[in-house]
Amino acid sequence: MNKRSSISKALMALFLCSALVVACRPNETVERQTKDAALKAQVKAKIASDVGAATVTAVEVNVTNGVATLAGSVRSEDEKQRAEAAARSVEGITGVNNNLQVNPIEVAPTPTSAPGIATTPPAATTP
Repeated sequence: MNKRSSISKALMALFLCSALVVACRPNETVERQTKDAALKAQVKAKIASDVGAATVTAVEVNVTNGVATLAGSVRSEDEKQRAEAAARSVEGITGVNNNLQVNPIEVAPTPTSAPGIATTPPAATTP
């Protein structure tokens, strides 16, 4: 029984290891991963040229099986749509998941005078 028990345990361990290896295999081949990495670089470059360098730094791009996913923040709905259009225009991209969030950047009010210099409003004149 001792021998049978150790064989049984060894087979069970082998089965579990095999299941683990199969479960951990990526769903993409190495060739597909390489193509997706190249597509990602092309999408980033296209967004930089079509939308702007500031946008490309705020947008995360992932490509899996030819489908690009865009995530991050943009300043306007127009910028969001232009980023998606840029990604779609890359040859080899089969779809785009646009998860970009529109977060307009508030512009600080411009000072009316130099810092540290007090200004007085113009005196009212009476006719």
